[in-house]
Amino acid sequence: MAVMRALVSVYDKSGIVGFCKGLSALGIEIISTGGTAKELKKAKVKVTEVSDVTGFPEILEGRVKTLHPKIHGGILFKRGEKTHEAQVKKLGISPIDIVVVNLYPFEKTSASGAKLAQIIEDIDIGGPTLIRAAAKNFQHVAVVVDPKDYGCVLGLLQKNGLDGKMRYALMQKAFERTANYDWAISRYFSAGEKTNEFPEKFTMSFEEAYPLRYGENPHQKAVAYRRIGRVSLFDAKVHSGKQMSYNNFLDADSALGLILEFKEDEPTTVIIKHNNPCGGATAHALCESYKLAHASDPESAFGSIIAFNRRVDVKTAQEIGNKFVEVVLAPGFEREALEILKQKPSRRILDVTTLFELANKRKANYRNITGGMLYQQVDDIVYDLEEAKIVTKKKPTSAQELDMYFAMKFAKHTKSNAIVFAKNSQVIGVGAGQMSRIDSCHIAIEKAKRAKFDIKGSCCASDAFFPFRDTLDALANAGISALAQPGGSVRDFEVIKAADEHGIAMIFTGVRHFKH
Repeated sequence: MAVMRALVSVYDKSGIVGFCKGLSALGIEIISTGGTAKELKKAKVKVTEVSDVTGFPEILEGRVKTLHPKIHGGILFKRGEKTHEAQVKKLGISPIDIVVVNLYPFEKTSASGAKLAQIIEDIDIGGPTLIRAAAKNFQHVAVVVDPKDYGCVLGLLQKNGLDGKMRYALMQKAFERTANYDWAISRYFSAGEKTNEFPEKFTMSFEEAYPLRYGENPHQKAVAYRRIGRVSLFDAKVHSGKQMSYNNFLDADSALGLILEFKEDEPTTVIIKHNNPCGGATAHALCESYKLAHASDPESAFGSIIAFNRRVDVKTAQEIGNKFVEVVLAPGFEREALEILKQKPSRRILDVTTLFELANKRKANYRNITGGMLYQQVDDIVYDLEEAKIVTKKKPTSAQELDMYFAMKFAKHTKSNAIVFAKNSQVIGVGAGQMSRIDSCHIAIEKAKRAKFDIKGSCCASDAFFPFRDTLDALANAGISALAQPGGSVRDFEVIKAADEHGIAMIFTGVRHFKH
């Protein structure tokens, strides 16, 4: 029986000595390079240097070591193919049966702020080439790129050897690794000088990040993936509670997007239910903002997601008390406040401090459609207070301008068609996601009345223009005093006329906020 040979060349040397000792004990010859060879020799593992195989020294400060026909020929030739067998025999090329490689840490180096020269040096050339060669010939060669697989591979070799199923699985992981590595390099250099905001072709790479029991519904399987190299909601520190679900993450992401609209010096609470805001308020203290936000719609707040824009204190935690809340997220928690919130063991508590530090860094978002993806610049504005145009005879007061702007922040994060009422920086009614704007209007009015709010004197925001005056009439009859909307309808003149008839102040923002 021919002696098996393993080529070992790793940057991450964790577990490599034990693995190679196990290979040697099975009579497998170890071929190695540079630092890996030194590490193995130090551990008394018998090693053949690559240069002894190729008859050629390592050159260019180690940039060229394994790029040689005696290495790649030994990996790539088809076992049992007469022509291949004759060629390698004639050229004195011996087979390499196992390739154990992991790569220079380009991702880590490029993320560390290192100088360009160091980043370039950490672009691995020989490693990906070895991995791809071995993966291409997986029917005859085993390729190991993950130290976590050492134990399993060694165990199989000690028993009946590596079967086709295992080599296939190792091949899949190998090509995933090289694809992600090349993508990381491309992403790094593409981020330097933007030649095209929307490139003709691009790749995004993800890794499994969080276990999910199921998707939106129990009959749907699901997995949560993190985009490689990005800080995500999956990186939030989970202090307690049940495992986060698919829907929890969707709602938490909506809550995060909305709460980031508010500055830290504006103590604010937002409450999300089924991806829409159902409550929110800004007040002089966080506890007070929570009380007002919960009062916006106490019914919908049951089983909701609560987000805060500052560290949660004891008073706020006590106010939440035993209420049924699925998720609480904030940029930190006072120790005692955390203990109070943990008293409901199923309540998920997320510290999203890191995400607050990266607030508004996201420049694009995307959604899957059948066979493709829609990719767009993020909606990163509310509207310009200076550019908003007063279109009615009655001018809004400064207090009304603030409430309209506050309401529009919520309308921006509410599914279209969206109508939001606000009074004194408190949401008092929301109409979301209806097929017609007048239906959303009626829902917002009904929500406000059910929560026992006096709509009279409140302000309203609409995510898009009014196609007819019927919505304006309904809002005026309910008692609103000022309205912010984008404008742009062919019937704007009718809506302006209606507002003047009702004595309502109205501004056109010029910014639409459809959210589908």
